[in-house]
Amino acid sequence: MKKIKIAIAGSGGRMGRALLEAVEVADDLVLHAALEHGRSALLGRDAGELFGAPCGVNISANVESALQGADVLIDFTRPEGTLNHIDICHRLGVNMVIGTTGFSPTQKLQLAAAAEQVGIVVAPNMSVGVNLVLKLLETAAQVLAQGYDIEIIEAHHRHKVDAPSGTALGMGEVLARTLGRDLAECAVYGRDGVTGERDPSTIGFATVRGGDIVGDHTVLFAGIGERIEITHKASSRATFALGALRAARYLQANPAGLYDMQDVLGLK
Repeated sequence: MKKIKIAIAGSGGRMGRALLEAVEVADDLVLHAALEHGRSALLGRDAGELFGAPCGVNISANVESALQGADVLIDFTRPEGTLNHIDICHRLGVNMVIGTTGFSPTQKLQLAAAAEQVGIVVAPNMSVGVNLVLKLLETAAQVLAQGYDIEIIEAHHRHKVDAPSGTALGMGEVLARTLGRDLAECAVYGRDGVTGERDPSTIGFATVRGGDIVGDHTVLFAGIGERIEITHKASSRATFALGALRAARYLQANPAGLYDMQDVLGLK
């Protein structure tokens, strides 16, 4: 069986290390390249040393050279770095799995343009469980469209740099779309002082940052006399890594295009 050749961007980070370990134990995948930025102290080291099993692939900052011959690049970095990687993958015909969050509307258009030539899965959260929750939220929003206030509460570790999380925003987008609203117009990202009564058409967001919380998300539907909560809690980054590998396999079996995890999991 021909193994899928995987490259990992940001291999020295928390997600990168989880991906390295997940690829190592997968029977149908092989690590092709491990990338880090040009100032990283990890450059030149065997990527396998990051999880205790040397693999013969040295960490590199030369993206174009490292991606030669790769099948899929998995990228959980920052928008600017991911967009640079997209340009290179586009030229080399390398598919991409993107877990990076925080893209602007213009940057999202760049992703869509690149997907005309290569396969790209973009998802704010690669967890199978979270993507099942997104599907459940569609049903909940349809049933609870009237008489229920919607709030999204998310918590992450102290090192996370964007807020609300991409996953929380993705949940908000699903809810707004199902309810026929525009999230840009109905989202409330913070409350302070005398805010007046709650507008029932809004979707609220609350953000918690602290410690080593991997990722907790709760959507609260608050009605009169009852509350419905749909919650997902991640206890390990392994869940995101396994979902990303599932997305990589999906790209190898499908034509170029822009996909999300709902496509990967057959939930559409």
